[in-house]
Amino acid sequence: MEDLILGFGLIFLGALCGGSFGLPSKFAKADTPWEVLWGPFFLIATILIPCIVAPLVVNDLFGVYWHATVGPKTLLMVLLFGLLWGLGSMTLGMSFSFIGLSLAYALNYGAQIACGFLLPILIFTPDQLLKPHGGTFLVGVVVCLIGVIVSGRAGILKERSIADSQPGEAVEEKASKQPKTIIGLAIGVLSGVLCACYAVASSYAGPIGAAAGENNPAWAAAWAVTALILWGGAVSSCSYCVVQLSKNKTWGHFAKPGVGLVLLLAATMALLHDAAIFFFGLAWITLGDNMAVGYGYPVFMAFAIIVGNVHGFRSGEWKGASRQSVMWIVAGIALLVIGVCVIATGKSLM
Repeated sequence: MEDLILGFGLIFLGALCGGSFGLPSKFAKADTPWEVLWGPFFLIATILIPCIVAPLVVNDLFGVYWHATVGPKTLLMVLLFGLLWGLGSMTLGMSFSFIGLSLAYALNYGAQIACGFLLPILIFTPDQLLKPHGGTFLVGVVVCLIGVIVSGRAGILKERSIADSQPGEAVEEKASKQPKTIIGLAIGVLSGVLCACYAVASSYAGPIGAAAGENNPAWAAAWAVTALILWGGAVSSCSYCVVQLSKNKTWGHFAKPGVGLVLLLAATMALLHDAAIFFFGLAWITLGDNMAVGYGYPVFMAFAIIVGNVHGFRSGEWKGASRQSVMWIVAGIALLVIGVCVIATGKSLM
């Protein structure tokens, strides 16, 4: 029971960081190119932090990776799904600029709830879905997904009501926003599917966590898994940012006045981001069963959606929104809370 409480507490702590990591991006100047902010973020989050922290806290880090129980296939699969997760994190950053924190978090994390739950269980323990606790988990995930759909509806109503409240805006300008919103919605869902690969990578990393746990405390062993997934993500996310910086000729922005603030925001985002996935990894190790990634991921995502929406309200994203849209988002958050409670009940049935 103590491990259950501690495990879910760590999931909530990780979700608090995960739902907050995009918030500093709202303080960047409007004319800051996307890649100038997110390029340093990915560099710090996927390369610098794990390269500094992991070797310091994990005893014989690279010995863990070459442990007899790990094997090259495990390393390759973790890196591969880490790379796909990196693509998802990159597109999540794009969706923030298209549709805002609230709606982007709802769509991205909603897709992650479904894919992050189903993929690891279908790959590793499909028989568990036929048992009472597996059915309860599925019910909880469905409730969470309904909450995400309701939250998405709230975001659409919000955009519509804010646009209608600005009668002075040209019809052409309003029309130009619609394709951008549609593109943002598509990017938000795609990013969630790709980000769910983190759960698959974590599941494949089970032997790594076990090998690291032989000579390390749980909190340090979690970094052996976290670092490898982040390094896989660095390949896709950092490469894309380099391409964008070169294509848009925006390298010169790093020499302009005010770049210090941009780098500070990127570093803050990176610290919150890596703290989120570290706490999730630690929770997975603490809960200590072969379905922990499967049922822990939707709980993590649901909490993060709630946190992201709170930040959306506090930062003024819902200013001028209709009462109807606010009621929809409150209902969506309530459903997410109920879904998390159902998933927790499923864990108690195991």
